[in-house]
This record gives sequence, structure tokens and C-alpha cells, in this order.
Amino acid sequence: MNGREALALAAGGARRALMVKLGVPVAALFMAFLILLGAFAGIGGRGASAAACGKPGQPADDGANGRGGDGTGGAGKELRARQVQNAKIIDQVAKDGKLPGKATLIALMTALAESQLDNINYGDRDSLGLFQQQWSTGWGTKEQIMDPKYAAHMFFFGGDSGDPPGLTDYKWENMSLNDAAQKVQRSGFPDAYGPKETQARSIAKEAGIDLERAGDNHPDQPGKSGNKPAQDGDKKPDGKGPGNCDATGTGGTPAKPGEPFHDGASGWPAKVANRRSTADAIAWARAEAASHRADWYQKCLAFTSIAYGWNFSGTDYAIDHYTQVMPKDMRHDGDRNPPPGALMFWDTGHRAGHVAIYVGEGKIASNDIEGRGEIAIVPATEIETKWSAKYLGWSPPYYPNAG
Repeated sequence: MNGREALALAAGGARRALMVKLGVPVAALFMAFLILLGAFAGIGGRGASAAACGKPGQPADDGANGRGGDGTGGAGKELRARQVQNAKIIDQVAKDGKLPGKATLIALMTALAESQLDNINYGDRDSLGLFQQQWSTGWGTKEQIMDPKYAAHMFFFGGDSGDPPGLTDYKWENMSLNDAAQKVQRSGFPDAYGPKETQARSIAKEAGIDLERAGDNHPDQPGKSGNKPAQDGDKKPDGKGPGNCDATGTGGTPAKPGEPFHDGASGWPAKVANRRSTADAIAWARAEAASHRADWYQKCLAFTSIAYGWNFSGTDYAIDHYTQVMPKDMRHDGDRNPPPGALMFWDTGHRAGHVAIYVGEGKIASNDIEGRGEIAIVPATEIETKWSAKYLGWSPPYYPNAG
């Protein structure tokens, strides 16, 4: 009998007793209390931290307002029509510049965060237009910025002198969608763009825009003076720029996205102590997959911590668990030879990222990859091939903030 069944049984007995002793009104009040208590018990039963996983074939998205949504962002019919029209203009500029559909997606997310994808003639200080570009900082004249085609071109390609820089002046293809937008905008609200992906995709679909279109990430621009040098950890075209860690396996062979994963040596540092052993955690994860329960929608970090016997991970986002919580000497960046039981991390282009448990023989236990909220045992490569995510590396199952 689980907690909810016990609660329901207790509620039934209590209700019958109160009906006799206290009468219907008091019993009704007591039942309301039990229902409220049950709601809190349900929260506690899955009280692990938030994670980032989404519906099959697409990683999670915070939605238009950061809490999910239907893709409209609350826009009325007239605003939506303007958004669709402006989206078509932005995409045409991207296509004319030979950019891929992903660049269009970033631009749509940016404009949605800045102006609701509406060509407004006001903003903070001297900010104007779709991207809220400032005429005082070199983005153009007021009239130019209010031209959606010009504004989109500036967002993608920047000024001819390289100042201000546009999207293609950075190695944007190696960044999350949010961070690529922030590189151009340099906003005081650096996480404002990622939550707009659902809305951007909805508008693009209505506008007939192909966001999967191939293209050149850094096309030549006639009249532009050279390419901006890599900075702030941007990756150079040769893959060896500052901040780049070459992804290599234990044999020293460069690992490529989509290549299989292989079992590495087992064993964890002494301070890795969980409530379940590695073998038991893997067995629990496999049993959860076999159950086909849909309890884990957008709860990848929660799933991994509970598999190892904890009630919660103690970290809000999977990607933060790897980049901020996990000690550097426990992070195996790019290594495609994780030991069974290891945690594997990906950058999905969303704020939270993704984590799964490596169960051996190239496979992982992951939520949301085959069914919404369900755990499935799948090849680890599917996070790359289905979600176009970037593999970050693996770590031991270490939860220093768990409880």
C-alpha cells in the first residue's frame, strides 16, 4: 500500500466516524483538510528539484512566460497577425544571408522578449523596434531601426565595421539559444530569451518558417571588414579556441556527436555516498522504465536523485548540477566512456539542460525521450540525434545538497 492509498483509507474511516459523532458539516471540513494534506503529500512524494526534459523528440521548454503555455504568450488576434508578418520578414533576411533556421529561431525568441515581436516605436531610453536596438550606440538611425528588415540584418550580421557585433560575429552555434541571443543584446536580463522558445516555434509554424533549414553559420558578408575574433570562451572554427575542451574518450580519439558510448572503468571517489548502491539504482531505474508510469515529465534531475535513494537533488537545474555543483575533478567533459551508474549531462539549448543515468552498453535511463513523463532505456546517442543536444560529459552520482 502506498502513501496515497493509506491516506484514502484513513480518510474513509475518519469520514464515517465523523458523520456519526459530529454530523455532516464538521465532517466536510475535516475532509477538506485531508484533501489539502494529500496535495502536500503528493508534492513531497516527488519533491526533487526541477529538471529539463520535454515531450518526445523535443527537449523541455519553459514556455512563453517561463511556466509553459500554448505558444501564444497571451497575444491577441491583431498582435499575433503582426508577429507572424514580422517573423516572415526576419526569416527572409536570414534566408537571404544563407543562415540556417536555427538563427531565425534565436532572432524570433529575441524579438519576442524585447518587443513581443512587434515593431514598436518606443522603449527603454532610446531603444526602438523589434529588437529594441539603440540608435545612440551605433545600431543605426531611428528610421533605420524602425525598418524590420534593417533591424533583422543588424541582429544577424551587426555593423559593417564589426561594431556593434551581430549574431554571426560570435561562435553562436556552440551556445544555448538563450546565450546566443544575450551575446548580441547584452541585456540586463540575461535569461529572458530562453523562455520564449515555445512561442517562437508556434509563430514560426503559423508563418510557414522552416526552423530546421540548413545553412551557413558564418556566411561571408560583402563590405564587412573581417570576422570578429573569438572572445569570452567562444570556440574558434578549428575547434581549439579558448574555453573549448576537445571531447576525447579514454583512448584519445576525438568523439563526435552521434557516436556510440562505451562502458568505462567503474568506481567512485570516496565522498560519493548515496542511499542506494550503483547496482540498486540502475535496477530501480530499469524497473521504473518497465512500469511505464508517466510521473517524470521535466523531472530528469529529480529522477536521477530518487534513483539513488534521495528525496530531492538539492539543485534547481540539471546543467547547474554539472557546471556549478559538481567538483571539477569529478567532471569528465566530453568523455564518451562513462561507467555504468554515471550521470550524463547535455546542453539542450534550454535553461535547465538534461541529465540521465548511464545503465551500461551504450544506453541510458531517461525521461521524456520516448513518452511524456515516462522513463525509457534508450541509446545515449538519442539525446543528440532526437533533441539536437550537445553532450557535456559525465560525472559520478554525487548529490552534495541532496536530502
